[in-house]
Amino acid sequence: MNYQLLLPEIFLFLWAIFIFIVDFFRKEKKQNLAYLALLGIIITIVLVMTSQKGDLFGGMFHADSFSTFFNLIFLATGFLTILSSVEFTKKLPSYQGEYFGLILFSMVGMMFLASAGELLTLYVSLELTTIPLFVLAAYRKDEQKSSEAGLKYLILGGMSSALLLFGISLLFGLTGTTFLKELKTTLIVKFISTGEIGPALALSLIFIIAGLGFKLALVPFHMWVPDVYEGAPTPITAFLSVASKAAGIAAFLRIFFRAFLIVQVDWVLLLAVLASLAMIIGNVIALLQTNIKRMLAYSSIAQIGYILIGAVSASSTGASSIAFYTFVYMFANMGAFITAITFSNSTGSDEIKDYAGLSRRSPALAAMMAVFMLSLVGIPPLAGFMGKYYLFSSAIEQDYIWLVVVAILTSVISLYYYLGVVRQMYFQASPDEKAVSIAITPAFKTALIISVIGVLIFGILPHIFLNLANQAAAVFLY
Repeated sequence: MNYQLLLPEIFLFLWAIFIFIVDFFRKEKKQNLAYLALLGIIITIVLVMTSQKGDLFGGMFHADSFSTFFNLIFLATGFLTILSSVEFTKKLPSYQGEYFGLILFSMVGMMFLASAGELLTLYVSLELTTIPLFVLAAYRKDEQKSSEAGLKYLILGGMSSALLLFGISLLFGLTGTTFLKELKTTLIVKFISTGEIGPALALSLIFIIAGLGFKLALVPFHMWVPDVYEGAPTPITAFLSVASKAAGIAAFLRIFFRAFLIVQVDWVLLLAVLASLAMIIGNVIALLQTNIKRMLAYSSIAQIGYILIGAVSASSTGASSIAFYTFVYMFANMGAFITAITFSNSTGSDEIKDYAGLSRRSPALAAMMAVFMLSLVGIPPLAGFMGKYYLFSSAIEQDYIWLVVVAILTSVISLYYYLGVVRQMYFQASPDEKAVSIAITPAFKTALIISVIGVLIFGILPHIFLNLANQAAAVFLY
């Protein structure tokens, strides 16, 4: 076996342990371990980009273009998260090693998840992804909201894992295998011979969708999102909103586009209904929010609705559009959260009304926040527009016109609350005329510049990364 295929995952895992060891033995606790964690991520990105392609353990692990694509999303999100955590961890000099190590452990789980070719491997990878996040969500033990966020996430996360595992067990009982490639072959034979999938398989699909729906914050499995996003440390909230969601998307595509395309008629309509509900409920409730973190939380619920439009098309075009949109969504959403962190560190507030007059106090920060908000809406020529264009095109190809109409109408709704932030920054005067300017540290400045460049470049020149998204989706063609 070519164990070099596992080199990026093994290296990042060992680097997380190395951070624990360094933290234990370091004498000067004021030294920030963030840059050591960033170095490990950079090396892992190089390993991912240069690693070989192939399978391990009889198809349990796939190192292919799909896993490479999503690994880059996980690593880039982790990089931005750790950059945005530099100031936060200065307040936690005694717990830095655990904080950064847990983020890296979660990323290792995500990387294994994107490469999983077997359901139990996928399940264990998903647990390695989420268990560190339970701890990270409750990391601010001195705040009640953070402890509450961690507890809610733990309880509901355990329930969702049970649902997913039950769906997998039903599937194994029906087919006798947990390998996705063998599942596909078995289901083709059963479907052709009977012409229907039967109630047990339908129930299995429902449980698997429910289990993954929690990770994706898909309606009606979204109840944990607002409280957890508000209570968790804001860098972790940003990580949850992008990396955790991307991991769920990778798992969904691996399972449904690899094994269940033959029975797509039985799950596509259900997914279309859930996607439309996510877009409607997420956007409508976001209108009512006054806290920027809760607004972005409900916005992320709506965004998963848009992303699943590509899944409804059940085609390689749909998978490609999902991959591309997930990548460009990372830049806009991470940028919005990093801006919110920067603002909160200077003002102590997460209230949208306190953004009034920000364009005069910090013109650069206000301009970047406006770019991120407009990209999340889908205004050209920003990356969000191109992402939504490809998603909507994939659904139109499969005649899901009604779903695209719902998406367009809800995007108009989202325009109100996204531009509400812009309106506060540019057209409302600050009640405190003597308010100090917003200080942007070098770490935050670097993260914001990376995010802005990503939003602009992939909006103006989308083909640069669309080709990689097409290669990632090509793994489902055979």
